[in-house]
Amino acid sequence: MNQALLALAFLLGFIGLLTFFTVRVRAGQKPALRRIRAFDTLKELMGRAVESGRMLHVSLGVGSMANQSTADSLAGLSVLNFLSDQAAETNTPPIVSMSDPTVMLFAQNAVRTAHADSLAGVEEASRQVRWIAPQPAAYAAGVMNILDSEEVDGTVMVGKFGDEYLLMGETAARHGMAHIGGTSDPNTLPFIYASAQETLLGEEIYAAGAYLKNNPANLASLVAQDGIRWVVALIIIGGVLVATLNWGWLWILIAVLIAVFLASIIVSWLR
Repeated sequence: MNQALLALAFLLGFIGLLTFFTVRVRAGQKPALRRIRAFDTLKELMGRAVESGRMLHVSLGVGSMANQSTADSLAGLSVLNFLSDQAAETNTPPIVSMSDPTVMLFAQNAVRTAHADSLAGVEEASRQVRWIAPQPAAYAAGVMNILDSEEVDGTVMVGKFGDEYLLMGETAARHGMAHIGGTSDPNTLPFIYASAQETLLGEEIYAAGAYLKNNPANLASLVAQDGIRWVVALIIIGGVLVATLNWGWLWILIAVLIAVFLASIIVSWLR
């Protein structure tokens, strides 16, 4: 019961911070974001593909929209939304691949929304969304075939991946094409780091909406997450000290420190 109440408290606290920061961002107060080179490069890929007369490939990985890989799939879809908006301006939709049908439905909706002003554009963009195979190895083989046989200038692979990433990444590297990769799985990150020109490591993929589209809710979410991380860190340190020193009253001090910390953040954003 105590764990359920603690989880509820964290959820309510995060929702409160997210709402507050969203209001402040919409009012024009935006946080300073550290530079991530992969996002800078990603903004240029579609333009480079158009100039070369070739296409861009976007891989959404082997994740689903109905299990623990949903967050990674949503991160890939955020990248696709941005690239689809760019593609609609030049009528050059990217090739989009995935291994799960549920992700395909969301990808189709993303490209159709971006090309909503043109029926022909919607049809062409929809044809470029390709569900390949549910097995990771078979999916990797399909992506390798796209990179080998299609006129692809660059590839963006953001989502849930496993060992099959090395096969796709090696193919992209062999062709010398622009390659951006990202996932949250630490077991796959070495493959991305070894094969991709620019990388999105771990939680960086979840910041795509904030970096690419400056969405107020996404920007606010980054600040709220940082605040919650500090709260969790204080609670962990406090728990270790209480268990070591057996000072039960220390929890009161920690609660006061957390309250002061959150209040200082809110006050600084109200200025």
